[in-house]
Amino acid sequence: MADGSDTTPTGDQTVAGQTHNGLVAGIKAFAAGHGGAKAVIEYVGKRGARIVLVGEDGVWADQFADGTDVARQACITAGVAVENEWERELMDQMRPSNDLWRSMARRTLAR
Repeated sequence: MADGSDTTPTGDQTVAGQTHNGLVAGIKAFAAGHGGAKAVIEYVGKRGARIVLVGEDGVWADQFADGTDVARQACITAGVAVENEWERELMDQMRPSNDLWRSMARRTLAR
């Protein structure tokens, strides 16, 4: 259009950019707080992708992205290495918290 409205970003594009920036910031903050990190990206259907972050100190957390491509780009932008699959060394590095063990026990006992 002559008024330039066809080049103005829509609300969806702005929200997606903010979400990506927030995702990158969250990944960077986790890595900085745990002496670095590695990531494994898992496809979770319509929900998108789950980024499991494993810190060098064994603490782990997860983030969600709109898709695996968005997740991989966010990790690259944040400077976090992406593993292609769950390697034994990475799993051995993970240290679940006591709260996680308790929540898993409650779920098992409730069945």
